[in-house]
Amino acid sequence: MEDIFTYLDEVYRIEAASRAQLATIVHTQRFGRNAYVQQPGNSCRTVYFMTKGAARIFYYKDDADITEHFAFAGQLIVRAESLFTGKPTPKGIQVLEEAEVASIDAAKLFALYDTHRDIERLFRLIFEREYVAVLRRVESFQFKSATERYVDLLNETDLVAKIPLKYIASYLGITQVSLSRIRATLG
Repeated sequence: MEDIFTYLDEVYRIEAASRAQLATIVHTQRFGRNAYVQQPGNSCRTVYFMTKGAARIFYYKDDADITEHFAFAGQLIVRAESLFTGKPTPKGIQVLEEAEVASIDAAKLFALYDTHRDIERLFRLIFEREYVAVLRRVESFQFKSATERYVDLLNETDLVAKIPLKYIASYLGITQVSLSRIRATLG
């Protein structure tokens, strides 16, 4: 559980009493390779942090499995559009290798906002960071080539070699054949 608090402290250090309250709603879960953290079609009621391993947010479109987002150790993974609206989403969360995930019940977290303003500030900053990351991803499709997007992914984690190529290709918005060509040119 210390992994999550190390991450949180890097964003914004909260008071000891707030930390103690937050610790009561953080639970560690372990998942085996390819396990679903959340199935598509459900409402997201939990905020997740990857403490070990890798996961992805995905959905199906025209019978194709599309990867929207990857998360690695020390990163948040949440289906925000569902978390904040309370509505089901066609997106799911799947781990890609054995993983450890810190989960926080969103209703309990949001209830802490009223009595622990520093927790509210912490999570506002976290969600702002995630929003900026989503904007950067959208902009990468506008301004970067598939090769540049792949290099960015390589620079983000050393776990790329463990991610199935079909997931990487869909994340980059290209075919597996195109990805193979990019990988060959990069050596």
